[in-house]
Amino acid sequence: MFNSKITGIGHYVPNHIVTNHDLEKIMDTSDEWIQERTGIRERRFYKPPEKGSTAKMAFNASKMAMKRAGVTADDIDAIVFATLSPDYYFPGSGVLLQHMLEMGTKPAIDIRAQCSGFIYSLSVADQFIKTGMYNKILVIGSETQSVGIDLTTRGRDMSVLFGDGAGAVVLEATEEKGKGILSTHLYSQGEFAEALYKRDPGTGRENINYRGMHEDYECNSPQMDGQLVFKNAITRMPEATMEALAKNNLTTEDIDMFLPHQANLRISHTVQRFLKLPDEKVYNNIQKYGNTTAATLPILLSDLWEQGRIKEGQLFAIAAFGSGFTWASALIRW
Repeated sequence: MFNSKITGIGHYVPNHIVTNHDLEKIMDTSDEWIQERTGIRERRFYKPPEKGSTAKMAFNASKMAMKRAGVTADDIDAIVFATLSPDYYFPGSGVLLQHMLEMGTKPAIDIRAQCSGFIYSLSVADQFIKTGMYNKILVIGSETQSVGIDLTTRGRDMSVLFGDGAGAVVLEATEEKGKGILSTHLYSQGEFAEALYKRDPGTGRENINYRGMHEDYECNSPQMDGQLVFKNAITRMPEATMEALAKNNLTTEDIDMFLPHQANLRISHTVQRFLKLPDEKVYNNIQKYGNTTAATLPILLSDLWEQGRIKEGQLFAIAAFGSGFTWASALIRW
């Protein structure tokens, strides 16, 4: 049985920076209010929104990841694409990326696990490689969320959180023992689906076009029970991380770098304290990108790669929690 190893990482964020001061001009908020509650100073918006935005950002991130891995699209056997903001209601953005990369008829799988989507996708790709079905897989998280949020005072509690961007990794088979993806751990709890959700489009609407665009617009924007999400996130992410460590006979002292999903800096700090990790072993970039949902973790990895902070033999722990509720963790030995 093979292991799967990350051999290349890339990311793309739009050039358009939206600061907290920019948001002050269009809603009743302040830089101080946003930073105190979220840690966010700025985020990126894909501007102007256009057809294929999510897939186009994924394309840019994928090209970077493949270049760093020393492979081309011809070498890739499959795509696993995580997003909650696909370019179309259907089909998924995976096939759009497959076409942009000129990959012929190779398979593209879309994963809808929101903030946990990248780890879910990494797990799916890992299983394909472990069984020998595929040798090289492109795993992507990409989000264009700026078009689906309510940028008014009414929607400020959620709209200040999110940004656009994409991250990608090349996952390859390796026969090196104890290297690569050591384990992944996936969970969901659908009873809390409406604690963080966007109702439309959905089959429970008599006419999603009419009702979504007219009198029911407020309900068409994302809704969140912030306290419930916070309470569960600070519980589930450390739980899943500790499970991954126990599975591999490791402890928190063995972790060289912990990457938490970038939903809220207060969540990240609380999880860090629970795991008793020092600041130098935790990396956050929500300050400059906001919550990029499925793109968060590969963007974190790409940031560290560019800073030269990923070294052979290091142990990385990653964890995420989000809408669904879904949550997940993974251990990666570089």
